[in-house]
Amino acid sequence: MFSNQQETILITIIAVYFVFLFGLSLFVNRSTKTYEDYNVAGRSTKLMPLILTFVGTAIGGSILLGYMTKGYLFGMGQQWLAIGFTLTSIVIAAFLLKRIRLLGEKYNMVTLGDFTALRYGEGARVPTVISILCAYSAITGMQFVAIATILNLTIDLNMTAGILIGWVLLTLKTYFGGLKSVMLQDAIHGTIQTVGIFFLLFVILFMVGDWGSVAESARNAEDGNMLSIFNIGTSEFLVYMLTIGAYQFVRQDVWQRFWAAKDIKTAKTGFWAAIVLGFLTAAIAVLIGFLGKFGLNMTNIDPALIYYEIIGQVLPFPLVIVMLIALLATVISCADSFFLAASSSIVNDIIKPRVGHKASDKKMLTYSRMSVVIVSIVSVLLALYIPQLVTLWITGSAMLVSGLLAPVLFGLFWRRTTKTAGLSAMWAGLIVAVAWQIAGHPFGLHPVFLGLPVSIITLVTVTLASQEEKEHAIFSEMKKTV
Repeated sequence: MFSNQQETILITIIAVYFVFLFGLSLFVNRSTKTYEDYNVAGRSTKLMPLILTFVGTAIGGSILLGYMTKGYLFGMGQQWLAIGFTLTSIVIAAFLLKRIRLLGEKYNMVTLGDFTALRYGEGARVPTVISILCAYSAITGMQFVAIATILNLTIDLNMTAGILIGWVLLTLKTYFGGLKSVMLQDAIHGTIQTVGIFFLLFVILFMVGDWGSVAESARNAEDGNMLSIFNIGTSEFLVYMLTIGAYQFVRQDVWQRFWAAKDIKTAKTGFWAAIVLGFLTAAIAVLIGFLGKFGLNMTNIDPALIYYEIIGQVLPFPLVIVMLIALLATVISCADSFFLAASSSIVNDIIKPRVGHKASDKKMLTYSRMSVVIVSIVSVLLALYIPQLVTLWITGSAMLVSGLLAPVLFGLFWRRTTKTAGLSAMWAGLIVAVAWQIAGHPFGLHPVFLGLPVSIITLVTVTLASQEEKEHAIFSEMKKTV
């Protein structure tokens, strides 16, 4: 794709960029003194960093690379990738955020496992951790794949070698930094990626000029529906809504940022702003893929390379470098956030309950960092096993949704839900989804189509068949402010 001289320049800039990020992690590490500093940024994050870390976490490598490819291949109907997670995020902001924040403050929560254990007993931590690890290890692995893809296309590095390099570099950076470092770097990355994607759209629209000719070209293509937002199959739509959409409700990284905000007002304002920016960025990614095919007439290319082909065609080399850095920023800001979300589950929900109050803050920090290493190993194995970006994301999300969505939502809103019902629903949904994934999706059914209904049915049936329990204390707490 580039000349030898250009490849040398790219390698140098990318190396310098990673050294800068690693140095920043070491610098922030000096102020990371406690367990809460490392996992929830000391619960003191201000508005602008919070907005940018929400956006940086929500928009990852799968958005810019996977969504553009989808838009190129299937047209504007793929906007449901963006619409799906936006609709559920709006519901979270309107109905869940205040409850989540209140409970986090009251009970000093660090993970989703803290909530499920509070609601359903300590036994709920184990299926919660397994569900979190299934999702976040897959999504972290997805970022390794994205980095490998960038290195493969820019400097012709082997994909496996690229995955391993991304794994080592991101693991080291996250190991030393913690959430304080992640949120600081997200502020940088969130700015770069947002400005970069908007800039690219404006350049493409300027080059295309006439939208009418783009629309006409799309109407004349294939079945004539490439321009329609409703050009999406029912099954595909439901998969998006029940995985990428539904998993927003049980995203531990989002819950942790609600708790990391300095107050409830900051959490609300930051999340609403991030919803708008996140939707626009994701929708633009699909639109750019669509415009690449029907505006720039790039028809004889590998769809997976649409981002690189577009920036190579419409931008001079210095700006190509900027856009590649924007892509790297997008990938990195997602990867380290998911690293910490998964690793905090291990240390908070497996290690901490077993060491109790015996371990000092220094010891818990060590456990937190070792948990990052464990997650990184699982993630890199998944990246090598399933190297397709959106497929990897959807697979991980299905495990999380099947195991946790029903118990968490029913646990927050249905007072009648019993401890046995919640715990049974977690195991039932998770086991069915994992088994169906391993079996290779028999009958063409996605695991979430079985795991989630099984979880819901189990929870409702066991609850109604059980003796009514005393109303949980969390509902008394929520009555005070919700």
